[in-house]
Amino acid sequence: MAENRSDGALSVDQQWSRVRGSLRSEFGEAAYKSWLQPLKLASLRDGEVTMSAPTRFMREWVMSRYADRIRAIWHGENPAIRSIAIAVHGGSGPRAAPSPASEQQPAWRAAASPKAADDDRYFGGALDLRFTFKNFVVGKSNEFTYAAARRVAEADAAPFNPLFIYGGVGLGKTHLMHAIAWHIRGRDPNRRVIYLSAEKFMYQFIRALRYQHTMAFKEQFRSVDVLMIDDVQFIGGKGSTQEEFFHTFNALVDQNRQLIITADRSPSDLDGMEERLRSRLGWGLVADIHPTDYELRLGILQSKLEQLGAGNVPERVLEFLAHKIASNVRELEGALNRVVAYATLVGRPVTLETTQELLQDLLRANDRRVTIEEIQKRVAAHFNIRITDMHSARRARAVARPRQVAMYLAKQLTPRSLPEIGRKFGGRDHTTVMHAVRKIEQLCETDASFAEDVELMRRMLEG
Repeated sequence: MAENRSDGALSVDQQWSRVRGSLRSEFGEAAYKSWLQPLKLASLRDGEVTMSAPTRFMREWVMSRYADRIRAIWHGENPAIRSIAIAVHGGSGPRAAPSPASEQQPAWRAAASPKAADDDRYFGGALDLRFTFKNFVVGKSNEFTYAAARRVAEADAAPFNPLFIYGGVGLGKTHLMHAIAWHIRGRDPNRRVIYLSAEKFMYQFIRALRYQHTMAFKEQFRSVDVLMIDDVQFIGGKGSTQEEFFHTFNALVDQNRQLIITADRSPSDLDGMEERLRSRLGWGLVADIHPTDYELRLGILQSKLEQLGAGNVPERVLEFLAHKIASNVRELEGALNRVVAYATLVGRPVTLETTQELLQDLLRANDRRVTIEEIQKRVAAHFNIRITDMHSARRARAVARPRQVAMYLAKQLTPRSLPEIGRKFGGRDHTTVMHAVRKIEQLCETDASFAEDVELMRRMLEG
């Protein structure tokens, strides 16, 4: 590709050879041969190196796992190189991937400039190129939250502040956060968007205190156009971080700057959170994501398969996975990734039998998942009450305490949300479930005999 240099400087081809050697040493022979060796050097233009991969699947795999290191190693060999791109090599030459942010933005790049890279490293978190609105599958369980996220992403001013999204693990909260950020950046690259976890917000605040950079910290976070905080429940019980977040929240709302926040439960149910902060978190629009149904899970698998560019997975295998892995979209997508990788690397056709063998550990774990009905039956039998008492309005202690135990175990052993658990217990409110969970936790701490009973029921259910 590049001409030999007579001035002692390495040619681009020689730099690429050294980069490949570093990648081989850092990631090992197996990973190198599977994912990195097939990459070809395509071009170097305006500080950006473009490489080509033979398949879409390989391009996505490399970009999601190795892109940052490839860029860093390239930059070490040639400081003029600031970003990388990977195209898919087709019959007529490499073709660029579609942009996740917008059709106008270049895609599959690691870092845009040294300044942007530094800002992201210190103050924010990297955005996942896969998490866009285009790749988010909408169903009944998430359509309201999806619509709210699109409304925020497309608005020039905050339509509701904050947008608070909550739900269980692996249901799409983080996907929507990244999708909002990509969309905003695509519409207006000049808008300053910071996305990071609540944990990273806390660590950056602690660092600012330690090195006496608190004014710079405040200015950084209070001058953004959009602040996105993931998993805000992490700062529960952390007083000084909550205090700083509270003032940052107020400063941004006063300037009509958009806040978008996620958590695993609603604002009113956040443990260890100051009342004034819980109140403010519920000021705008609170939207929850429910667990997926079969149709949505199947749609997610079909969409993921299309993204991977792998057409070698039969529909009956997708239907099988959608039935068997019901609690967590991340587990569902991880299972499909494993099946596709198997077909790609081993070169054997995907069948229902090979899928069951390949995923036997994951399938066993999902088969052991306990249902709320099973919990109610086990607890009712243990306390010698009728199963109908679990749904009744009776408040006698002989009935109410077993009901609370069942609610507690349902929260511990199932992926169901608090409102869903409440509905299974005679249509009770989610706050009743939260009270039951806290009450049983307190009793377990103070009454060893009671704690042994609860632990025995847990083991019997899990076994």
